[in-house]
Amino acid sequence: MTENADGVSAGISRRKLLATTGLAGAGLLAGCTQSNTGSDQNGGGDSDGGSGGESDGDDTTPTSDVLSGDIEIAGSSTVFPLATAFGEIFQQEHPEVNISIQSTGSGGGFANFFCPGETDFNNASRPIKEGEMQQCEDNGVEPVELTVATDALTVVVNNENDFATEMTVEELKTLWSAESAPTTWSDVNSDWPDEEIEFYGPTDASGTYDYFIEAIIGEEGPGHRQDYSATEQDRTIIQGVEGSEFAVGYMGFAYYSTNTDRVTAVAVDNGDGPVEPSLETAKSGEYAPLSRPLFTYPSKQSLAERHVAEFARFFVDNTDNEQVVAEEVGYVPLDADQKAEQVDKLETAIEEANA
Repeated sequence: MTENADGVSAGISRRKLLATTGLAGAGLLAGCTQSNTGSDQNGGGDSDGGSGGESDGDDTTPTSDVLSGDIEIAGSSTVFPLATAFGEIFQQEHPEVNISIQSTGSGGGFANFFCPGETDFNNASRPIKEGEMQQCEDNGVEPVELTVATDALTVVVNNENDFATEMTVEELKTLWSAESAPTTWSDVNSDWPDEEIEFYGPTDASGTYDYFIEAIIGEEGPGHRQDYSATEQDRTIIQGVEGSEFAVGYMGFAYYSTNTDRVTAVAVDNGDGPVEPSLETAKSGEYAPLSRPLFTYPSKQSLAERHVAEFARFFVDNTDNEQVVAEEVGYVPLDADQKAEQVDKLETAIEEANA
């Protein structure tokens, strides 16, 4: 196993979802998906069981019964546990496929790995930017945007904090804006204690960072404060907030959902009263403005490789899997219409890649 710069082992879930839970390996997803991958052992992509049909490449190119090859994935720390969950189960189904996943941040993944053509997928917690699209185009890489879940970006405080468990969007903006840059809680709200704030959050390579600016600070505003402990490791944010009574941080909901005893989630008031982050409030849209879509971007060029295309199908075919996406990882699954749209988009891309 290899490790990225932040010490995240490629191919291993931070939560070790599949090693210890009742997923029972490949059996669970094999029963929940209509993906071609479920029948590759009996004839690969030529099976009639695929959700999106067969590509031209499968019709004209002889294939073996066994999928094999390497798949390189980088990008969002938020999407990391979902990609890892599906990757590990896919490898149980197809042990000769090696899937390596790095948590580099959405922007770090695009700039340093995906757009230079070094990875097959980039996970992202926000849409690809115009500059990243241009970088990819300059290198002959064509991203295919696939929505895979919905997240509730979560602000957390220490469990001893009994004063800021509810915050307005304006208070969050004051906390994190480079312009206001408060040093004590009383600088944000005069009713709060005159205690120094410790800040923890993702780096500027993170899609979570970008989305927080868009949703809370404003893209035309003064920008995100830089005097905070920045990391691509969400567990470090949890540890920091847990260890300091007057700390605050933010991250994807999945990491909070497995640490609810260690930190407290802040209910966000967007004008209609405070709403706590949850799968239900994210799905309904009540948890505004911090509900957001999550993405993975396969390279169309990589989709010409059968094992990459089959993993992409497997990933998308399971975006409506309640047990894995919601119960095990902690995100809102796609509904049937959303999934069908992503399946169609992927199948079109695979067909074009094999044309």
